[in-house]
Amino acid sequence: MRILLIHGPNLNMLGKRDPDIYGDHTLAQIVSLVAKRAQELGATVSSFQSNHEGALIDFIQAESPKASAIIINPGALTHYGYSLRDALADSMLPVIEVHLSDIHARESWRRKSVIKDVAIEQISGKGWKGYIEALEMLVNRAKEVR
Repeated sequence: MRILLIHGPNLNMLGKRDPDIYGDHTLAQIVSLVAKRAQELGATVSSFQSNHEGALIDFIQAESPKASAIIINPGALTHYGYSLRDALADSMLPVIEVHLSDIHARESWRRKSVIKDVAIEQISGKGWKGYIEALEMLVNRAKEVR
């Protein structure tokens, strides 16, 4: 099972960016933790980060035919990234939307997700462990489908 692990704008700044909200793990550390857990579960992850919506869409379109599922933290694109939403829907893959902080407990504009309706789950406010939860959920789901 190959899972796409996608990170949107500003997530390359994790570890430096407001650790009280986003935690102190860097993006590389999070990717490493997810990849390690994926290996334990017999899966692989292909990670990609961009500050540009078009690059995220290009990655999804190029890689989704070779993948089983998507874990995405769309960053600020969560709230207005309609073309990203369409690319996720067009992939026809199960998608889990992950946010490090609790977007429902922050500013009102952060509470709206245009991604949520194409995702099978939204995990918010669990820090880097939300990625592990998403990974385990997708692997278990794949086992149930077999």
